[in-house]
Amino acid sequence: MSNTSRDLLKEKLDQLQCHFTWRPQKETIDLDNLMLRLQDSLTLGVKYQAASYNHLAFVNCRQGNFEEAIENLKEAEKILREKYKDEFERRSIITYGNFAWVHYHMGQLTEAQSYLDKLEMICKPLSGGPRYTAMIPEVYGEKGLSLLGSAAEYYEEAKECFAKALEQDPDNTEWIMGYATALLRLEIFSGNPESRDQSQSVKYFRRVLELDPDDTLAMVLLALKLQRLGQNVEANELVEQALKKRSDLPYVLCYAAIYYRRRGSVEKAIELMKKALELTPYCSFLHHQLGLCYRSKLEYCCSRYCRNPEFQQKAELINLCKYHFEKSFEHHRRSAIQPQLDFAQICITNGEYSRAEETYCRLVELVDIRPENMQRICLEAGLFELHQKKFETNAVRLLLKGAKIEYNSREREKCRKNLEKWADRKLRINAHDSKALGIKAILYQLNGIKDKATEYFEKALKFDPGNEEYVSALSQLHI
Repeated sequence: MSNTSRDLLKEKLDQLQCHFTWRPQKETIDLDNLMLRLQDSLTLGVKYQAASYNHLAFVNCRQGNFEEAIENLKEAEKILREKYKDEFERRSIITYGNFAWVHYHMGQLTEAQSYLDKLEMICKPLSGGPRYTAMIPEVYGEKGLSLLGSAAEYYEEAKECFAKALEQDPDNTEWIMGYATALLRLEIFSGNPESRDQSQSVKYFRRVLELDPDDTLAMVLLALKLQRLGQNVEANELVEQALKKRSDLPYVLCYAAIYYRRRGSVEKAIELMKKALELTPYCSFLHHQLGLCYRSKLEYCCSRYCRNPEFQQKAELINLCKYHFEKSFEHHRRSAIQPQLDFAQICITNGEYSRAEETYCRLVELVDIRPENMQRICLEAGLFELHQKKFETNAVRLLLKGAKIEYNSREREKCRKNLEKWADRKLRINAHDSKALGIKAILYQLNGIKDKATEYFEKALKFDPGNEEYVSALSQLHI
């Protein structure tokens, strides 16, 4: 195929609605972390597996795993044929679009064109013209699922996609479930939660159950939301009902275990999580969650309410926490960030500072990961340097790195607050401490308060006149 023909093919591919044309691309998502989450969702047997295989194909292609991507798409196609039968063509638009893109990246341009031809045949009667896509509910819905699985910054757009799907198909439980899940995520992760109705998702989870009383995923997610809202009686009934209906599904067992752990019924949570792991022994997410269960039990045993914790039981629980946290990241050191941070915390609890330090050093060196993950790493590593190692220079450096990452998150705010607390403490001891004055100046600068930033940089330079960083910052503020 000539370069001109290749360019024309690329123009057609750019018109498609599929993972390769949607906003989350390699530059804005952590592919390793996304792959881990998709693999775990497939292992847990969650609904909409065809969509997960489609998304996984995109990740594999981006990472150069072309054959794996083709296999993922074949699996998605197989599931769609078996599950939807008469609706297969409508459901296959995104899968075929992904097929076309993967073949294009493999240099198999004839095969890519063949999938475009299939799409034209499918979409022409749906869109009223010879186009390669059709904006039908199935397309909006899967786009919503993809955005929901990418990163928190796409949750609002995911919600809008499900809303568009529901405009055309208002009683479709898949799209209502997607909309409810997007709302739930936004309620939890919104940077300004007080501005959002914190119970909006409840309405839509209830609507799913009105239309499909056997939807156990809706039951357990609704239960977890009601638990947060303090509606514990109904939440408990929903979890028990879900377990009666499908105690053979790992995701039902897992979410039920999370519910019981948060309720304080740790033994019940451990029992359910172990049962889920028997069904899916290699699921990273389950190992992490079981580790959290053991950590909750450890915290109870060490609390002031438990007067005589047996040393042997404490040691066993620490080892169980470490074992399951390690299992959850042993093959995913780039992607399983939170389990590694939890592992480091358990090592600190056990006085194993060298192992904690080793973990933090490895995490700090990671590149191309989500900004909120690096902020979390900097926060916890910085506090470790500050409180356990008493190495203030390293602590300030790490907390400052987290604070300077331009992404609004709770972790970034905690980095700033800990820096401010440190600086204020140092200045109470010595009002001429140039390092503390400089940190105060940087914090004002990050908050956009130029006059206070200038004031503190000038104060810092009085006691450290040769500091190039402060001189440079002042010149930038005067521009």
